[in-house]
Amino acid sequence: MPERRPFVRLPADVYPVNYGLCLKPDLIDFTFEGKLEAAVEVTQATNQIVMNCADIDIITASFAPQGGEEINATGFNYQNEDEKVTLSFPSALQKGAGTLKVDFVGELNDKMKGFYRSKYSNPAGESRYAAVTQFEATDARRAFPCWDEPAIKATFDITLIVPKDRVALSNMNVTERNPYPEDENLVEVKFATTPIMSTYLVAFVIGEYDFVEAQSSDGITVRVYTPVGKSEQGKFALEVATKTLPFYNEYFNVPYPLPKIDLIAIADFAAGAMENWGLVTYRETALLIDPKNSCSSSRQWVALVVGHELAHQWFGNLVTMEWWTHLWLNEGFASWIEYLCVDHCFPEYDIWTQFVSADYTRALDLDALDSSHPIEVNVGHPSEVDEIFDAISYSKGASVIRMLHDYTGDEDFRKGMNAYLLKFQHKNACTEDLWDCLEQASGKPIAEVMSSWTKQMGFPIIEVEEEQQGDDRIVKLSQKKFCASGPHSGEDCPSWMVPVSICTSEDPTCSKLKVLLDRAETTITLSGVPTEQWIKINPGTVGFYRIQYSTSMLERLLPGVRDLSLQPVDRLGLQNDLFSLSRAGMISTVQVLTLMEAFVNEPNYTVWSDLSCNLGVLSSLLSHTDFHEDIQEFIRDLFTPIGLELGWDCKPGEGHLDALLRSLVLGKLGKAGHKPTLEEARRRFRDHVEGKQVLPADLRSPVYLTVLKHGDSATLETMMKLHKLADMQEERNRIERVLGAISAPDLIQKVLTFALSEEVRPQDTVLVIGGVADSSKQGRKAAWKFVKDNWEELYNRYQGGFLISRLIKLTVNGFAIDKMAAEIKSFFESHPGALGGAHGGAVLREHPAERRLAEARRRRHRSVSTEAQRPPPPAEPPPPPLQRGPPSIFAAFPNYRPERTHSRLHFSKETV
Repeated sequence: MPERRPFVRLPADVYPVNYGLCLKPDLIDFTFEGKLEAAVEVTQATNQIVMNCADIDIITASFAPQGGEEINATGFNYQNEDEKVTLSFPSALQKGAGTLKVDFVGELNDKMKGFYRSKYSNPAGESRYAAVTQFEATDARRAFPCWDEPAIKATFDITLIVPKDRVALSNMNVTERNPYPEDENLVEVKFATTPIMSTYLVAFVIGEYDFVEAQSSDGITVRVYTPVGKSEQGKFALEVATKTLPFYNEYFNVPYPLPKIDLIAIADFAAGAMENWGLVTYRETALLIDPKNSCSSSRQWVALVVGHELAHQWFGNLVTMEWWTHLWLNEGFASWIEYLCVDHCFPEYDIWTQFVSADYTRALDLDALDSSHPIEVNVGHPSEVDEIFDAISYSKGASVIRMLHDYTGDEDFRKGMNAYLLKFQHKNACTEDLWDCLEQASGKPIAEVMSSWTKQMGFPIIEVEEEQQGDDRIVKLSQKKFCASGPHSGEDCPSWMVPVSICTSEDPTCSKLKVLLDRAETTITLSGVPTEQWIKINPGTVGFYRIQYSTSMLERLLPGVRDLSLQPVDRLGLQNDLFSLSRAGMISTVQVLTLMEAFVNEPNYTVWSDLSCNLGVLSSLLSHTDFHEDIQEFIRDLFTPIGLELGWDCKPGEGHLDALLRSLVLGKLGKAGHKPTLEEARRRFRDHVEGKQVLPADLRSPVYLTVLKHGDSATLETMMKLHKLADMQEERNRIERVLGAISAPDLIQKVLTFALSEEVRPQDTVLVIGGVADSSKQGRKAAWKFVKDNWEELYNRYQGGFLISRLIKLTVNGFAIDKMAAEIKSFFESHPGALGGAHGGAVLREHPAERRLAEARRRRHRSVSTEAQRPPPPAEPPPPPLQRGPPSIFAAFPNYRPERTHSRLHFSKETV
């Protein structure tokens, strides 16, 4: 790994109070002109102003002290690597208020960051472009020169000069819309002044959109913007948003501070969604729901993402982290409360059980690796920020906040949250500030407990033994660090302050005893627990640790799995812990497979989903051995009874979770080659294609996967046609995820070539290649070779973003041979761009904007000398590879689950 570059934050001698910003994008040449008029405060005399600036050319700059003469800048020194510019002035700028004016030009890039262009088709099928923004973490500097650090807050007055037939949106409501005097085809749109806010939350969108609108019960105007002609698809998100805003208002006891909130679907969007204050941007699949063609998992996904982003309007936007080191708190908190919100809006989703499978167990898996990191990571250079948009920040963050909420109690937690938001509103805070407020509200040692979870990586395994003494149960608890390779051995074993709860079979839903395990081991007495009762550690699977019971304790618990007296979330947790212990070599895999037979009566979708995921990991590993067909037979045997019970068609009275379970089980059986499932899938697919009987949305994923897995070139051709005809991005993504299931080598190559074609949106190429890698041993080899052969194009496409690390993770995840480990290591050592260093050989695409930028350079005033001409900017290093992806939320499809990292949507592999 290359050494970290030295990094210095912006000097504090000049800071902004208000940005007056006017931008005029050109949607044909893909450039923009900008004028900045910033009210600033000079805190000490200086003859230079240092700001952030990337891929922008400054034409003129001047400073006017309040009531004084304007001073023109005499030089612009661009420090490209640090994405800064220094404006030099011939005399010192004196202490006090003043106005900084900057004229500049930039490009509407195709990198899905900064101010960029997004391609879409209008209802007539013509290609058009929108101009949109994605500024988190450090890309506002690509749209205008600014102090691009979260703690340097200011107000914003934004004006956009745009074609008069386009919609123009920003954080605030429109106050004026006037003809533009220089061009009758343009209008000048002015927006109201924003509250004090950070640059990364500024947003603007110019394009063609329809919308649906409603008022929340607390008087906020909510709009959901959709592609033209698809306003119907915004109604579900509108319903969720109008329920969610009042819920957060009440929960935080702090009113939403803006007059409106817009939610908008963007065609080309690397993230899942982004919480820009008052103008939240989304991938189409994270916002749009078609009543007829969207599956149940998509509705749930949209509800969670809307809940997540709206939580940020308070937690992140109103109170902002002081620096990116505290990003985990932003993201972990929103990733926890989104579930609270969806549980409020849709109690029938049983969403907290899904949290355990989607976030909690995945965070445990990642955090057991030697390559994990503490939740709270010191961040210096901006290029490091993307590295922490991962499942530790999001899923482990959410899991420890869930544990904290349980430890504190809801009433004190809400009291502390309210105190925190009121104390720091319109300001910045760090993690310790929240702990202080919660400590004062609860009287518990919050900071001491939580620092053991946020400052060190990993988590404990709690070993449990018991002894009966009359009617008392004596329980011995001991903790060690859990590692994927087994328990930590060595002298300096870390320890945690672990809130431990215990329940008994008398009432499996209620804790009989709570204790804080703050040492290596302790012994506790449970009174009135006779011999015939079992005890369960960690009811609700809330504590962030794994458990290893003594053999006798585990045997006592198994009837609770069979007769369903253990809560679903605890049946899930018990199985997941045992599977993890077997992967770590601490128990035999046979023990886990034996336990799985106890799930013969299991009705719960999420429990099956987690079982499915773990069997998928085992299946992937066994693909390297002679036992692959044996595990397929085991999967067929395990899933056949529940498959027969569910059948293919929705029964009266069924709900959301039944639809999810049917999709999961049929996909599992179809992939494993269950003959009746395969025959029925082929029949229904044929009827669907011929228009005789359209497949319900919830059956499309399992049917598509099954027919492709056991299909030929004609099947692939038909699926490609369905992709081309699909009008909804959800349907296109659904097909893209499963194309890799095809088996023949020549057809696998066809799918890989398709991944880089114009037919697939740039952010979705990763889906297609990942689907190939997940399909089989042959697919894995082909996908890895394809990534190597096309590395330059792929790296150039995703440089500086997290999608490149997602691609690497999905491609190399399933290998289990030393030879491949050496080959992969060797490849990335010779291509250091993937590991966070400068990449030799990645060529930046030429761009129409280059002509305009060159013209701007020539137009510079002669009085302004350029102290350092900028070469093309170096590729920003992406995060390191081989880290597990952010949280998956639900089984949208057996091969992949759509995932969110607040502003990020990744697709993490679930090998099934």
